[in-house]
Formats: sequence, structure tokens, C-alpha cells
Amino acid sequence: MLTPILAYLLSVLLLCRIAFSQYSSDQCSWKGSGLTHEGHSRDVEQVYLRCSQGSLHWLYPTGAVIVNLRPNTLSPAAARLSVCIKPSRDSHGANIYLDRAGKLRLLLREQDQAQGKVTCFSIQEGSLFIEAIPHRDISKRITSFQYELVTERIGAGAGALAGVEPQALSAPCQPCSDAEVLLAVCTSDFVGRGTIQGVEQEAEQLSVTVAISRLYRQKTQVFVSGGVRVRRWTGRVRMPRQCGVRPGPGKGDGDFLFTGSVRFGEAWMGCAPRYKDFLRLYQEAEQSGTNPCHVDTD
Repeated sequence: MLTPILAYLLSVLLLCRIAFSQYSSDQCSWKGSGLTHEGHSRDVEQVYLRCSQGSLHWLYPTGAVIVNLRPNTLSPAAARLSVCIKPSRDSHGANIYLDRAGKLRLLLREQDQAQGKVTCFSIQEGSLFIEAIPHRDISKRITSFQYELVTERIGAGAGALAGVEPQALSAPCQPCSDAEVLLAVCTSDFVGRGTIQGVEQEAEQLSVTVAISRLYRQKTQVFVSGGVRVRRWTGRVRMPRQCGVRPGPGKGDGDFLFTGSVRFGEAWMGCAPRYKDFLRLYQEAEQSGTNPCHVDTD
């Protein structure tokens, strides 16, 4: 029979364990092990991740893990968020599904994850259901991926996003509307004025070398400076190969205004109007008081 003191200590220990479990799964990243479920191969664990980016590492997968991605915002714009995941090339041991109201849709098979290819889906498509594949041997296995929450471009087809690539979220190769250009200047990961110096075709996309004469913003070092006395930056930006980009200033005279996002360390082109067109658009918006942010165009 338990003494009152021992019963109290056990209850405190249990409460601490529950609190730690809730805290450890309510963060940006999660790391767990199927060894804690030994003898309970059908256990299903709930994980809550509430950041704009993070990772998951599941050692010795057993049973299943449901990953609920919940951004820390109540903004209506949260409904237009998409989730992009990039599996590690050594990820194996589980299949990844989308779970919406108990209905599963296969997103990534175990053998697909070794390609390390980015896959995106609308956050409204549901949670991630990661189901371990039973193995009789005890060799080390790990299911691992990075994730990022991204904003869908209006008109990008949010109703059929499951399994699309990240560049599809920005409606590639389609001209941006005036409102989208102004918003891109304010919200993009990088913004700069310059020209296209070269284009290389890779397996599934184009690698575009860009020379920047005026760098307005970059969250990560996409463009590298040519030196203290040289106000010039260069860098590589990716685009879908169907866009048919060519080196030079494009049709007509003048530079481009390049905007875009960084996904898993890679820069992807967003809106890229000719600079003179952007300048006209920005000045009109400034006169009417509709520009969403200030840009030093002098």
C-alpha cells in the first residue's frame, strides 16, 4: 500500500511528465524516438508545432505521429498559408499522409523521401499523419524533414495544392498584378534593382545569375557584395524552367525590380517587373496614399 507521501510524490511526478510532454511538443521542432513506445507498436502521438519553420526527427519510428501545424496568429491570412516540407535524403522508416477529419491521403512514400524534394500543401488540407513501416530488424532508421509555412499567392489555386512544388505557390511565370507588386516590395525576403547576367538550366529549374545595383532588403545573404567601394551585388535565384528567362534587361530599356522568397536556403524569384514600370506604379500609389510601405526610390 502506498503511503500518503509516496502517493503525493508519484502524483507530482505524473503531473510534471504530462506538463513536459505538452511543452516539448508545443514548439518549433520535435524530436522523438519509437523506443519509448516499445511494446506499444500501435501508439499514436500528437505533436503541435506553432512556428513558421522548424523540423521533425523521429528515431526508430513505431506506431504513428500526428503533426498539427498551427501558426501563432489569428489573422484571416492564416487560412491562405501553405506548408512546405523537405525530407532529409536519409529519411526512411515511415510513410507521410495528410489527415483531414480522419481521411488519409498519401503525400510521400518512404522511398520518395530520399530524393529530398520539397512538397507543399494548403494548411487547410489537414495535419500530417506519419505512420511507421513495421520492420523486424533493429537497424537504425530515422524519419526526418524540415518544414516552412508560406503564403499562397492569390490565384495560385489553393484548392488543389496537395503535393505541389514550392514555386507553384507563387504562380510562376505569370505577371503580378499592381497590388501584388506593391505588396511584394514590402514583404519579400529580398528586394533589389538589377539585371539578369546569365541563365543555367538545371534538372528541374533554372538558376538565374542576377547583378544588383541597388539592394533594398535581403533577410539572408542571397546577394554578395562586390566590395566596399563597389556598390554591386551578385547572386543566384531559382525559377521554374518553363519561364524561359534570358540574360539582359529584357524587352525595352531599364533594369528589373527583383523580389522573391528564400525556401530551405534557396532563393526563388517572385514578382520581377521592369523597374520603370514599378517606379510609375509606386509613384501613383504614393500620390493616392495606397502604397503599403515606403521605398526609397531616389
